[in-house]
Amino acid sequence: MSHKLRIILSACCLCCGITYTIAASTALAAVHNTSLTLAQLRDSALTTNIAVRQARLHVDAATEQRREAFTKYFPNISAIGAWFNANRPMAKMDIDPSEFISPELGQMMAQSLPVEALTALNSPMTMTMMKNGTIASISAVQPVFAGGQIVNGNKLAKVGEEASRLQVQLAENEVTEHVEQTFWQLVSMEEKTRTLDAVSTMLRSIEGDVQTAVNAGVALRNDLLQVQIRQNEIESQRLKLSNGRSLVKLLLAQYCGLRDTSFTITYNHEAATVTPQNHEQALLGTSEYQLLEKNVEVTALQRKMEVGKNLPSVAVGAAYNYHNLLENDRHFGMVYATVSVPLSDWWGGSHAIRRKKIAEQEAQEQLTDRSELLKIRMQKAWNDVIEAESQLALATRSENQAEENLRLHRNTYQAGTATMSQLLEAQLLYQQALDKKTDAYIALQLAALAYRISTGN
Repeated sequence: MSHKLRIILSACCLCCGITYTIAASTALAAVHNTSLTLAQLRDSALTTNIAVRQARLHVDAATEQRREAFTKYFPNISAIGAWFNANRPMAKMDIDPSEFISPELGQMMAQSLPVEALTALNSPMTMTMMKNGTIASISAVQPVFAGGQIVNGNKLAKVGEEASRLQVQLAENEVTEHVEQTFWQLVSMEEKTRTLDAVSTMLRSIEGDVQTAVNAGVALRNDLLQVQIRQNEIESQRLKLSNGRSLVKLLLAQYCGLRDTSFTITYNHEAATVTPQNHEQALLGTSEYQLLEKNVEVTALQRKMEVGKNLPSVAVGAAYNYHNLLENDRHFGMVYATVSVPLSDWWGGSHAIRRKKIAEQEAQEQLTDRSELLKIRMQKAWNDVIEAESQLALATRSENQAEENLRLHRNTYQAGTATMSQLLEAQLLYQQALDKKTDAYIALQLAALAYRISTGN
C-alpha cells in the first residue's frame, strides 16, 4: 500500500470516527442530565413514535399504488413462446392423385413421364404435419377506451395518497396531544413539589420560633407537636409526588424514545394565550373534515368505476409472430383492434351501481353530520379555554388572599391572640390555594392545546 493511500484511508477513518462521535454524543445529550423543552420532546416523539412511522409508511405505499395506477395508461406488452413434440402428428391426410387426373391428362402424362413416376401417381399417399414445432409471439395492446376505469382508477389512487397524508396529520396530532398532556402533568408535579418545598421552609421557620418560645416557657409543647405533625404530612405528600413524578417521566421517556429518565424539563411559566378562530373557516382546514371530503370523493369514484365495468372497452394492438409448424420458418406481423361489450353483466351490474350510489349518499350525509359535530367540538374547546382563564384568575386572587391570611395569622400567633391550630389551618389554606393555581394553570394549557388541535392549528 502506498504512503498516499494510507494517508487517504486514515483521513477517511478519522472523519467517520468524528461523525460517529458527534452523532453518539448528540443522541446521548437528549437523555443524560439534559433539560428538555416541550418542543424537543414533541419532535422526538414525532420521530420515534410507531404510530406516526406506520402512518408515513402508509403514505409511501399509497404513493407506489398511485404510480402503479399510472402505468395503466401505457400499452400492455407481453411475449409468449411454446415448443412441443407429439407422439403422432396432429394433422394427417390421405391423397390419391389418380382421382384428380382425367383420362386425357393421363394419356399425355403416359407419353411424357417415366414408368416410375406414373406408378407413383397411381398409388395413394399419406401427408402428415405438426408433429413437433415452435411458436413465439410478442404483442402490445393499447387500451383506447375502458369505460373510464383507467382515468378514475388513477384519480382514486391519488385521493388515497392524499387521504394517507391526512392520516399522518391525525397521528401526529394524537402524539402531540399525548406528549403535551404528559408534559403538563409532569409540570404540575414539579410545581406542587416546589410548593411543598416552600411550605416546608415556612414550617421549619415556624418550628424554630415555637421551639424558642417553648424553651422560654411562653408556649406549649403541644404547639410544637402540631407543627411537627404537619411537617410529617408534607413529607408524606412529597414522597407520593416523587413516586408519581418518576412514573410520569418514565412514560414520557418511553413515548419520546429517550433511553432513561435522567432528563429535566424546561417550560414557560406564562399562561397560554389563545386567539379565537372562525369555526366555519377553521373547519375546512381540519384533517378530520378533509378526510370526510376524501371519503365522499372515493365513493363517487368507486361508483364511476362500477359504471365503467359495464361499458364497452376498446383496444388496439400489434403483434409479431413466428412458427415452424409447416416444416419451415414463418415470420409475420399483424395489427388488430378489439371491442368487448358486456351484455349479461348489466343485470348484476345495475344493482352494484345502485349500491355504490347508496354508499356515496351515506358518505355525503356523514360529511354533513360530522361537520356539525366538529364545530360543536371547537365551540366546547373554546368554552373550556374561557372557563380555564377565569379559573386561573380566581385561583390567583385566592392565592393572594390566602397569603395575606397566613401573614395575619402568623402575626397574631406571635402576638398571642391566635392558636397554633389556626395558624396551621391558614398555612394549609395557603398550600391549597397554590395547588389550585397550579391546577388552573395546567388546565388552561391543556384547554389551549385542545382548542388548537380542534381548529386544525
